[in-house]
Amino acid sequence: MDGRRENPPWRGAVPLAVAAAAALFVAGGMDLVHRHQRAPEKPRHDAKPASEAEETEPRVVVGVAASGAALIVRDVRTGEDVGLPVAAPPGRRFHRVEAVKGGSYVVATYADRTVKFHRLTLDDDGRPETLKDIPKVTVPGVSTSWSDLAVSPDGTHIAYVTYQRTRGRVDVISTATGTGKVWTTKLPARIGSLSWSGTTLSFVWSPARSTDRPGRLRHQLRTLDTRGAAGDLKVSKAVLDLPEGCTTAILSGDAVVAGVVRNSQLTVQMLTVTGKPAKVLWRQTVKDELTGLDTAPAGKAILATAGDLYTKGIPGVRAVPGEDLADATW
Repeated sequence: MDGRRENPPWRGAVPLAVAAAAALFVAGGMDLVHRHQRAPEKPRHDAKPASEAEETEPRVVVGVAASGAALIVRDVRTGEDVGLPVAAPPGRRFHRVEAVKGGSYVVATYADRTVKFHRLTLDDDGRPETLKDIPKVTVPGVSTSWSDLAVSPDGTHIAYVTYQRTRGRVDVISTATGTGKVWTTKLPARIGSLSWSGTTLSFVWSPARSTDRPGRLRHQLRTLDTRGAAGDLKVSKAVLDLPEGCTTAILSGDAVVAGVVRNSQLTVQMLTVTGKPAKVLWRQTVKDELTGLDTAPAGKAILATAGDLYTKGIPGVRAVPGEDLADATW
């Protein structure tokens, strides 16, 4: 969640009703679906107590259409789309999406070597409601299918990876001021699986070519203290070398959760700092290679992207269709 072009070759573009989808995007974050004009407004439910809200697991996933032209909301239990697709801003394409604690989503769009960010909110029924620009928050550079997005737990900072050919750049920006820090590298590598733990940003470092012995690429989980000085990405610290074949791992609190697919079998496990399996959390037959691993902002559910979207922690939920999506979160 591998091209290196300014406009990556999104696969399996979703057919969209262009006129209907375009009508959904309204500059300035106005109501995207004017259903209230024809039907009485439903009463709002009282907010749940914090302890109860934290235990609520996601009802929907939000995905970026493979074409980049729209956002799609999909029910995790039925696999059906919820509401109409949300069209990308004129002249731009959606690239990445990330859930934020509290129920909204941060979405990255790309055009003209500039990444911009927007906030998507849903109504009580999970339908798209508004898409607003996040003012002042932009990242210069080329966004590709290797790029990645993560939002800090408190929602105050966005991390995004852009590339100059195969050399990555990590920007961490304040959502309040638009100011930030930049870390770069001269080494060719993919910087993926971004995740936050407090002010620490973790990522998987995957060299574009082997640096130890021919034929073996060492994938390493590393952490970056975002309070430190900007500069070279070599200031990040190695946490562990991932097991062979594993390219996806995230920090979840103090634990490292990693996934690997072998012979169509996904294994998600909790790793120790030595990289040895400490506990197998989940096994699942999947369609494709693992491209993304995500934990719910509230609760303990896990979402794995491997062709379709597979969930762990929500009883009765099977695979959610996902082959038409370039990125997805909940």
